[in-house]
Amino acid sequence: MLKFTKDHEWLRLDGDVAVVGITDHAQEQLGDLVFVDLPGVGVSFDQGATAAVVESVKAASDIYAPIAGEVTEVNEAVTAEPGLVNSDPTGQGWLFKMKIADRAQLDGLLDEAGYKALLAG
Repeated sequence: MLKFTKDHEWLRLDGDVAVVGITDHAQEQLGDLVFVDLPGVGVSFDQGATAAVVESVKAASDIYAPIAGEVTEVNEAVTAEPGLVNSDPTGQGWLFKMKIADRAQLDGLLDEAGYKALLAG
């Protein structure tokens, strides 16, 4: 099950770890990605802090940590092939994994219906 932020990040729970990426809507708005700058493993972020950057032919966009936590893994495949984020944003195009610092923050994220309502706006 995916959770979403108003800034168009998604996260998927895997035990005490959250897998993080950008939504299909976000990658459509950005266009073809040409560069992905991921955080370092072991770096901790507060919820809402800039954790990564994606760049397309149109613009650069900050990616925010949807929850507080420590980065445990990054997806090196997207740094080598940024187009994975475009072709499979919620699958092979994930960006990084975080150890969850405060599970209560998950309650403040949107479910799929809430995210679709935000897009319909």
